[in-house]
Amino acid sequence: MKKEFAQLFVYGSLRSGFKNPVYEYLARYFHLLGDAIVKGKLYDKGDYPVAAPTNEDRFISGELYVIINPEEFSWAIEQIDDYEGLIVEEGEKPLYKRETVTAYRNGQATEAWIYWYNGSIDGLPEISSGDLLEFLQKKNKP
Repeated sequence: MKKEFAQLFVYGSLRSGFKNPVYEYLARYFHLLGDAIVKGKLYDKGDYPVAAPTNEDRFISGELYVIINPEEFSWAIEQIDDYEGLIVEEGEKPLYKRETVTAYRNGQATEAWIYWYNGSIDGLPEISSGDLLEFLQKKNKP
């Protein structure tokens, strides 16, 4: 397996700052390489953020991870696919779709998987900074 396809870019609840229970799982199978960005737009869906690709010069901030043991990648990513709503009953539409994207870390480009929203973004407020942590900090200030 190529190294670049064993990487995962996360921008929402799987980021280390959220302490999501699924993050514990992610940290067990993936190693945090550090902060990164990808070309795209981030939106506030209320309970969770969603991202969509764009041709505009807009970026989403997040974290880049690499699988610790490449032989475990298929199994490990399947567990995250399940969390992200990709594994659904027949006739249901997956909440997200996993695709490869160019991620930039310290100015270096690399390929990684990302979860793009699989629904309509029409009418959703854009998180203009592209950074969910920054958005929530501002939103939750008294």
